[in-house]
This record gives sequence, C-alpha cells and structure tokens, in this order.
Amino acid sequence: MSAENLKRELSSLQKDLEKKLQVIASREELDNLKVEFLGKKGKLTGILKGLGSVTVEERAQLGKIANELKKSLEDNIDEHLKSIEENYYSDLEKLEWSDMTVLPSRFPEVFIPAVSRGHIHPISQMQRRLEDIFTSMGFSILDGPQVETDFHNFGALNFTDDHPAREMQDTFYTLQNHLLRTHTSAVQIRGMKKLKPPMRVIAPGRVFRYEELDASHEHTFYQMEGMIIDKKVSVANLLYLMNTLLEEIFGSKVEIRLRPGYFPFVEPGFELDMKCLICNGRGCAVCKHSGWSEVLPCGLVHPNVISAGGLDPAKWQGAAFGLGLNRLVMMHNGIEDIRYFQNANPSFLYQFDI
Repeated sequence: MSAENLKRELSSLQKDLEKKLQVIASREELDNLKVEFLGKKGKLTGILKGLGSVTVEERAQLGKIANELKKSLEDNIDEHLKSIEENYYSDLEKLEWSDMTVLPSRFPEVFIPAVSRGHIHPISQMQRRLEDIFTSMGFSILDGPQVETDFHNFGALNFTDDHPAREMQDTFYTLQNHLLRTHTSAVQIRGMKKLKPPMRVIAPGRVFRYEELDASHEHTFYQMEGMIIDKKVSVANLLYLMNTLLEEIFGSKVEIRLRPGYFPFVEPGFELDMKCLICNGRGCAVCKHSGWSEVLPCGLVHPNVISAGGLDPAKWQGAAFGLGLNRLVMMHNGIEDIRYFQNANPSFLYQFDI
C-alpha cells in the first residue's frame, strides 16, 4: 500500500470515529467503540500494519501522523465520556426518584415468584462454600474490622509512606484518620498476633476502594484473604493449594496462568489469572477484552510483614493469597457485570435461590 493511501485511511478513520460518536449514548457503547478503533486488534492497528510497505522516510512521517491521530481519537473519546457523565448526573434525580408510598406491598409475580422466605445472596453462598473447602483443609476462619487503622491496612503490610494506594483516589478515609479497609490482607497482622504458628487462616469480608465503576470494578466488594505460616513454605505449596481450590469451586480443571505481580506484602508476588468463563477466552468487558480474569493475587509473605506480626522471619515463612469473591461468582454463574450484586434488583437475586 502506498503512503498516500495510508494517509487517506488515517484521515478517514478520524471522520469515521466522529460520525459514530454522534450516536453513542452510554459508557458501555463508548468502551466498545474505543476497543474497535484503538484496541490491539482495532482499526488504527490494522492500518499501521501497512507501514512495512513504504520507505523509511515515509514511515517516519506516517508514524508521526498516526501518533497525533491516536491522541486526537483518545481526546475525542474522553470528551464524549465527560458529556455522557454530565448528562447522567444532571438527570440523576429524575432517573432515581421513587415515591415509596405508592409502591405495592409485594413485587409483581411477573418478576419474582411468590415465595414466603428470603434468599441467601450469591456472594454469601460462595463465601460459605469456600469456608467449607478451606476448613476441610485445616484452615481457621478469622474476622477483622471494616474500619481499620493505617498501620494494619498499610504500614504493617510493608507499604511505603509514598505508596499510591494511600492516596485519596484509592482509599476512603474518615475524619478520625482511620480508613475503610481496602483489602482483607489487613487481617494478616491480627492473625499472626492472635494465633501461634504454624497456622492456616482465611479472612472473608467486605472491602472498599474509591474505584471508577464499570463491568468489573465496584467501590464495595468482597474478598477472602488466605495465609499459611510454617517453618518451610514454597511457591509450589501455594500453586498446589490454588489449583486444588479452583477445581473444587468449578468442579473441574480450569485453565490458569501465573504472571509476576507487585504487592508490598509478598515477595515474590504473582497474579494468578483464569481463562474467562464468560466469553471462553474470546474477550469481553469483564476480562477487559484480554480473555483472562484476575482472581488470585498471591505470593510468599514478605519478611517485614512476618516481623510486624510479632514473629521471627528467620524461623517462619509464609504464603498469602487474596480471592475476589465477586469475580469468582461471576465466573461460576456467567454474570457479565459486577454491579448487579449491589443494585438491589430482586429478579436478579432470586435466580440464586437455594
């Protein structure tokens, strides 16, 4: 393909995006449009594959044009997103206003079957199932406060004072200089101080983060922290435990991958992903179009954390992992949006009657 043809295609891409933006009315549609134009297999990437057919000088010129175009496309999408959000919040009162005094005393049977008892939430069902699995393997169940101290949530877990997770955009702080815990890892220190090693513990519970909501992110969600402390603990022990757990949950072997991950409280740290069961690895909003879903951050407990728990890291070693209960339920039941769990829609919750 000639350089002139490539320039025409790049110019046409800008006009094509602007045309499609005119009919986009939701964030989900905008996310899909961004993937269509700027994703790894998007239209811009497809055009740039033709750079191999032009001269070095033309390639440099076209590369500059492509970079400027990409920035322009991203700016257009960001501006349209701001417009969508402004329109949403300006209409929020009308959209969410409901006069409770005129609602019927019972939900219509067309949405909910007539029943005389309540239902266990799907996340609670998954938590109880995991508790049964772990207790059968010798684990104890611990609990901890949802309003935590900086020491237990960050300091004792080897977070530096300038770690970005401490910033207001990630953490909800109280006026009394406490915070809503951002992970159930905060229970690690309490567990080490309360129990004598060797020990195996899990800590399920609710956590909070100042997140931008989408199909796979919520500001309030559920985790289950797990930790093993013993004289000798290895990555092999951790992997065996994780494989066993996922097989128990899903009733068969699931495809997983392990990749390096940074978490201050473990060294080495890993991200354990499983093949997305919503799209079977093809790519969707839940897995961010990667085909893989993050379910198990894990690693060997950092010696500094063991010391903060009152134990001697020269004598004791540990492994820790964090389960995202919301995402496990999504994978197990084919749920495509994490926001369903807290939208108080009875017709959704009644699907999980047991």
